[in-house]
Amino acid sequence: MAKKGKKYIEALKQIDRSTSYPIAEAIELAKKVDFTKFDATVDVSFRLGIDTKKADQQIRGAVVLPNGTGKTQRVLVFAKGEKAKEAEAAGADYVGDAEYINKINQGWFEFDVVVATPDMMGEVGKLGRTLGPKGLMPNPKTGTVTFDVEKAVNEIKAGKVEYRADKAGIVHVPIGKASFDDEKLVENYNTILDTLTKAKPASSKGKYFKNITVSTTMGPGLRVESISL
Repeated sequence: MAKKGKKYIEALKQIDRSTSYPIAEAIELAKKVDFTKFDATVDVSFRLGIDTKKADQQIRGAVVLPNGTGKTQRVLVFAKGEKAKEAEAAGADYVGDAEYINKINQGWFEFDVVVATPDMMGEVGKLGRTLGPKGLMPNPKTGTVTFDVEKAVNEIKAGKVEYRADKAGIVHVPIGKASFDDEKLVENYNTILDTLTKAKPASSKGKYFKNITVSTTMGPGLRVESISL
C-alpha cells in the first residue's frame, strides 16, 4: 500500500472514521480538509448490494447533474452528412468519421466523451479494444449511441456524468469541484442518489446502499449516512 503523505495524515486527524456524517456535513468537512493547491474534484463512491455477475444486476447509465461538474468535456462525435452538421452546431469539439478513427488508431486521445450515430457503430466498433479499456466506447445505455446528436452534445456540455458499477459493485461519480457552493454539491449528490435508487434491480436482496463515501481528489474519504433501501 502506498505511503500516505504528511498532509494526508494531518487531514485524516480532523475526521472521525467511525462516524457516518449527514451529506451536507460530509461535503463541508471534505472541503475543509482538502489540502491541494488546485480546485479538487469532489467524488462520491456508492458500494451497492448487488451481484455484478448477474446480468439483471448490472448498473450503468448517465445523468445530467443540475449544477454541472465544473469540468468542460471535450466531445468527439462520429457522424456523417446532416448529423455531422447538427453535432457541429451543438458545439461538439470534433466531428467526423474515418479521419478520427485513423487518428485514434495512431494514439490520439484529445477528447473526454465519444458520441456516435447508430449507422457509424460498425466502424466505431472496431475501436473497441482501444476505447473500451478507457471507458470511452459509445453505448446506448449512456445515451452516446444516438441519432439525436444535438441532445447528446448539449447534455454532455451541461454536466452529464456516466455511472457504472465495477466488479465489486461500487459506483464512483464526480459531483463537482471543491470551489462549488456546498448547496450545489448536495443537490448534485441527491440527483445521483435518486438516480441510483431508481436503478435498484428488482432481484437485489438485502441492504442496497451498503456504504457511501465522499472525498476530494487527494483527500481522505468520509462515510455518509446512507438511507435504508
